[in-house]
Amino acid sequence: MSQAIATPSRTRAILEKHNLAYKKSLGQNFIIDGNILRRLVEASEVTTADGVIEVGPGLGALTEQFARRAKKVVAYEIDQRLLPVLEDTLAPYENTSIHHQDILEADLQALFADEFKDTTHVVAAGNLPYYVTTPIIMMFLEQRLPIKTLTVMIQKEVGERLAAAPGTKAYGSLSLAAQYYAETETILKVPATVFMPRPNVDSTIVRFRVREAPPVQVGDERLLFSVIRAAFAQRRKTLANNLIRWIEEKTGDQSALPAAFDVAGIESRRRAETLTLAEFAALTEALATEQVI
Repeated sequence: MSQAIATPSRTRAILEKHNLAYKKSLGQNFIIDGNILRRLVEASEVTTADGVIEVGPGLGALTEQFARRAKKVVAYEIDQRLLPVLEDTLAPYENTSIHHQDILEADLQALFADEFKDTTHVVAAGNLPYYVTTPIIMMFLEQRLPIKTLTVMIQKEVGERLAAAPGTKAYGSLSLAAQYYAETETILKVPATVFMPRPNVDSTIVRFRVREAPPVQVGDERLLFSVIRAAFAQRRKTLANNLIRWIEEKTGDQSALPAAFDVAGIESRRRAETLTLAEFAALTEALATEQVI
């Protein structure tokens, strides 16, 4: 077996061989610690019967680790310069394929039908660029793709927001969206020192175990997330103040808002960061029942 890709010497050798420079606009930071990649693969719960969707394989370091564990790996790489590199570094692994495409524009439903017919489960993973972390995560969750887990290495601050509990500074609309679609867990903090080049921030590995059904039931999911976003519009303001402003922009009539708070059993003077997902669901249903919106 050839030397692992995720080492400082091998990474430098690959970059020199292909005359490559880091592309800052794509947030390229290549990991040079194989132990951390193996922890990510273990956290994904992948088996030898499973398929893998990887976002942004880079030089192939994480792809390689998955290729050694999974039945099939399909990776999406947006940087055309890296295609010949990946063809080279992943040559020993016949169970891998690379798609030159932005994952946000990919037809992933078709991918499941075409590539993963003979796998037991599918997991998704990636060392995500900081500038597009949230859209990628939410795409996987909102499309309700048949994936077992989504395990990603992301900026520490974003990871804290995704896994935050009510009443904490990091808790917000992103935390609630993640909770709605998945059980979210922080697996490992990753220091900036294990990347080449070294980024200005630390990272974290977060696993989303995708739910078969949401933990709360609402008549209108879009309305739920609209209420959540409105409630967090200005964090220092009360629920009532934020929702009054939102309702005025939508209908102009917030006379039934106090009744909706009573029906939901929620004090209007509370702030959004103190509400659980279940409380937001109750408030959403009450707003709809009282025809506030």
